[in-house]
Amino acid sequence: MDLWQIIQEPWAFRALLASTMVGVTCGILGAFIVLRNMSLIGDALSHAILPGVVVAFIIFGYNTLGFFFGSVIAGLVSAVLITWIQQNTKTKNDAVIGIVFTAMFSLGVIGISSISRTGVHLDLKDFLFGNVLGVSNQDLVMTGTVMMMVVLSIMVFYRFLFASTFQPTIASTMGIPVKWMHYYLMLLLSFSVVAAMQTVGVILVVAMLITPASTALLLANRLPKVLVIAGIIGFFSSLSGLILSILYEMPPGPSIAVTATCIYLMAAFFSPEHGLLAKWFTRRKQQQKIKTEDVLKEAFKISLGNPFPMVGLQEKLNISAPQLKRGLQSLINRKLIKSIDSQNFQLTETGKEQANHLVRAHRLWESYLVNEMGMDTSQIHDEAERFEHILTSAQIDEVDKRLGYPALDPHGSPIPSKEKSPILALNQLLKDERGIISQRQPGTEITYKLWDLGLGPGDPFEVEETGKDFVLKVKESAITIPGGLAGRISVEKS
Repeated sequence: MDLWQIIQEPWAFRALLASTMVGVTCGILGAFIVLRNMSLIGDALSHAILPGVVVAFIIFGYNTLGFFFGSVIAGLVSAVLITWIQQNTKTKNDAVIGIVFTAMFSLGVIGISSISRTGVHLDLKDFLFGNVLGVSNQDLVMTGTVMMMVVLSIMVFYRFLFASTFQPTIASTMGIPVKWMHYYLMLLLSFSVVAAMQTVGVILVVAMLITPASTALLLANRLPKVLVIAGIIGFFSSLSGLILSILYEMPPGPSIAVTATCIYLMAAFFSPEHGLLAKWFTRRKQQQKIKTEDVLKEAFKISLGNPFPMVGLQEKLNISAPQLKRGLQSLINRKLIKSIDSQNFQLTETGKEQANHLVRAHRLWESYLVNEMGMDTSQIHDEAERFEHILTSAQIDEVDKRLGYPALDPHGSPIPSKEKSPILALNQLLKDERGIISQRQPGTEITYKLWDLGLGPGDPFEVEETGKDFVLKVKESAITIPGGLAGRISVEKS
């Protein structure tokens, strides 16, 4: 008999319908359970309903409706008991859950054992692992009713559930009954556990509550999408798991749970944003970015805006020629450097700006580690090398402000200014005007050129001549500065 013929059998159709309804119900509800860190409570309720099943059997006999109400009452009693103990004792939350559900489950096992000794057969295995192939029409009605109740409840109380899940304190101040929403969610959870009891059993129902929802959270960031995807995954897991169990004669409940887990593992590897493969590509891309930026920064430091040879850069970076060529080609493609010939290169204006940003981030972070964190200068370089690539401009500006806009880093190297051009340039001063060299210059190379000329941050001067070149009087000495450089030097009037 082929699969299509098997599915057309009444027992198989009922099993298929029941399992898919349970998958949808548990998937949608499970999203809230996972987001509220209540996965262990779901596991607890799935075990704690067993005493309710025993009591219902004693009162009503083997009756689906009796089992339903007995299980729901037992689940609610367990939920209330767990919450009360958590709020009124010093016992840790997870310990309380473990205490309650093991006690309730044990009572259920003792009850079933006692009933069995009277000669009445109540198969514990069916409750633990489910018996989806024995689903009755009454079971279908109950499962369908629970699914509709869960879906309608989430649609009606979506805003309340959303607020109490993510911001319970704010939700409480808005007048949302957070505690009652918690107990209502426990009620829905109890209904879902009972509905899934016949399909996957109390042991595996937690898999259907947690796994589809966890998979959906890997694939989407917005709650409405998570709910839809969780329902779809729950449906597909139940459908495919049951079909596989029929084809290969495996237990249906475990087959459904394993199928859901396989889907989760695929999402964990291949999710576009949160998957392990995506994270690997992101890390690889970040590593390549860091290597390229290191090449740019070192090129800037050895050239100070002038052409630089590849050989000198390779010696400075201590990397292989192929690695350096790949880094230089990447910078050329991004228009951060340009090639003069096969061995010599020069930074573009955009490249200078980006390199200036990296140098500024590195030296400011070194200053922060020494001045604010109390670290030794021998300990700070590697840390700054890492953070210079991830600090944003806003964060760098905040560090700069906190440190009081220092001119030099702990090693005595100049810290570039954020400004791309001087607020007041030297060439804007008139003859006989006095001024001082600003602490911070638009570019590191300007500070180095000033040092070569004998000028440093804070040095006072007087303008003796203007024109093509500027002549400054500094401590009885005359220093000539080319006009092009004078337009890039930041000064302050004194």
